Amino acid sequence: MAKITRQGSNAILSTSVEYHNFVYLAGITADDLSKDITGQTEEVIAKIDQALENNGTDKSRLLSAQIWLKDIRDRDAMNKVWVKWLGEEGRPARACVEANMADPRHLVEIMITACR
Repeated sequence: MAKITRQGSNAILSTSVEYHNFVYLAGITADDLSKDITGQTEEVIAKIDQALENNGTDKSRLLSAQIWLKDIRDRDAMNKVWVKWLGEEGRPARACVEANMADPRHLVEIMITACR
């Protein structure tokens, strides 16, 4: 039976799960909720970079991304940060939708699947 590795587990989730060299990240949000969409997206992306590194991979190995925005009108501002971060490394399959957030101060949440 293949090993499943979980990191950052609590009563309801793990921040990452690795199985057969696939890395699944939980939805990641910003900690500083006073930031605007640009600041929150930058913080989320930094947290994604760290989570990927903790799992032995990086943004060049992205497979898919799900992005939730509190207000879809923030899509262009979020995409400016997203495109700058992605560079030419490897663009994932992606969805980006408007959603009610668990905390209304969260402006963006991103969930990633990558491989090692």
